[in-house]
Amino acid sequence: MKRQEQKLQTRQRIVDAAFSLLNEDKSLSAMSLREVAREAGIAPTSFYGHFTDINELGLTLVDEAGLALRQLMRQARQRIEAGGGVIDISVDTFMEFITDNKNVFRLLLREHTGTSGAFRAAVAREIQHFIEELSDYIVLQLKLPRSIATMQAEAMVKLVFSAGAEALDSDKPCVDETAKRVKLQLRFVQLGAVKYASR
Repeated sequence: MKRQEQKLQTRQRIVDAAFSLLNEDKSLSAMSLREVAREAGIAPTSFYGHFTDINELGLTLVDEAGLALRQLMRQARQRIEAGGGVIDISVDTFMEFITDNKNVFRLLLREHTGTSGAFRAAVAREIQHFIEELSDYIVLQLKLPRSIATMQAEAMVKLVFSAGAEALDSDKPCVDETAKRVKLQLRFVQLGAVKYASR
């Protein structure tokens, strides 16, 4: 059991090292196995005990980034249930995530339109999971038909991701202004969906 735990810890160190290397100048495709190993404090040959190559590590990073974001938004929904506006809390939570996890969000943003088809597909899957969870929530809370809820969720996720891209390397006043604007845009989308459903 101890050996298995050590292996999991080393794997996590590799993942954390790769995330720490990502920045506005370095993308996933520009990252080398050697520099990830050096950052993680392991020999390059040890890397292969955890990942077949740098591409498999990249797909793992995308999965972890998407999962972290979805878990955060689930926590936001719990905060909403405790009392608070859906849109306000969701956007504030999302902006907090971006501020605290710039490289995680940068990865999703960059690889969504990157040169690797595998990475693009992986990010698209994560965004689709996000849309489906939001769609479920809209059906439950607003009692909208599934088809309209899905369209609403898709529009909202695209707006929020676009706002996130704008806020990523901005100072706090700019982030606050972006959050304020996207909250209003999301209300427009929600009101439009409800109005359309009542036709």
